[in-house]
Amino acid sequence: MTTPFDLDDTVALVTGGSRGIGRAIALELATAGAAVVPAARSTTELEAVAQEIAADGGDALPVTADVTDPNAVADAVDRAEAEFGSVDVVVNNAGFNPDDALGRPEGVSTADFERTLGVNLTGAYEVTTAAARSLHENDGGAVVNVASVGGLVGLPRQHPYVASKHGLVGLTKSLALDWAPDVRVNAVAPGYVSTDLTTELESNDRLRQSILDRTPLDRFADPEEIAGPVVFLASSAASYVTGSCLAVDGGWTAR
Repeated sequence: MTTPFDLDDTVALVTGGSRGIGRAIALELATAGAAVVPAARSTTELEAVAQEIAADGGDALPVTADVTDPNAVADAVDRAEAEFGSVDVVVNNAGFNPDDALGRPEGVSTADFERTLGVNLTGAYEVTTAAARSLHENDGGAVVNVASVGGLVGLPRQHPYVASKHGLVGLTKSLALDWAPDVRVNAVAPGYVSTDLTTELESNDRLRQSILDRTPLDRFADPEEIAGPVVFLASSAASYVTGSCLAVDGGWTAR
């Protein structure tokens, strides 16, 4: 028997799919039955994800691509369509929050600001629009953007990142209006997640405790806990959900 969460006969393109949250999303989509096209800049890590999917009986096509390069994005979509026939789901997970873009606003260069928006916002726009024809041709296409609690509230000393994620939430809502009823567009807003990018943060007792003090569930998320909601939004279980941003933050934004 099938369930509304089944993604059989579905092809999902996942940016930033080589590690952390993106890796977990790629694996969970494959478990739900999708053929997965993980895309990222790291070829070695992508191939490892694809091999893991294949070892579990799934189909995967790793594609090395930089979301800030429109030609590379177009090639990734072309390769997905050539291999599997379509792109039915796009998950924009590629993200960037460099140390040199942190701090007081007057200390962040325009170049660092634009570089952050280039990955987190413009890159998502490039990928989504590159897949537009395929998404519309296949009845029931879905886009899931991985935003952040920084797309719902302000965060100090993370101005480029917060601007990019607020923009991504806005883009989600606007695309949902323009592309309904053929394509659903939603977002998830993770809180603090245990990945290699947050190792230093978690090892700082003061910072870690300040986060836990604001998080009702009193812990960081595992990447798999973000992947589940993404699968939900990509599946027919969310067939009447579009233009929404689901906070997956342990209650962090409930305060």
